[in-house]
Amino acid sequence: MGKHYDQEYKDYVAKLIVEEGRKIRELSYELEISHSTVGNWVRDFKQRRNTSSSKEEYITPKELEKLKKQHEAELQKLKEENEILKKAMHIFTKNPM
Repeated sequence: MGKHYDQEYKDYVAKLIVEEGRKIRELSYELEISHSTVGNWVRDFKQRRNTSSSKEEYITPKELEKLKKQHEAELQKLKEENEILKKAMHIFTKNPM
């Protein structure tokens, strides 16, 4: 009797292949899963993605890194703006008219 994987895991593996361009044979070897099984997961994933109206999002490692970089840049910008506002507030409160 074979192993059973939950749908979230199957979708994650399929997304690595479809969206990141990983090879089915290489990934199936790494995960120790039959390449035909992984191929079936990819086929099912593509079919559901094309016909599904509800979008479940699974983030791949590349997407996660991209989002982290975007958030870090945005956070740095906000910190700089906050420092400017603090300095301006200090200047205006220091010299009352």
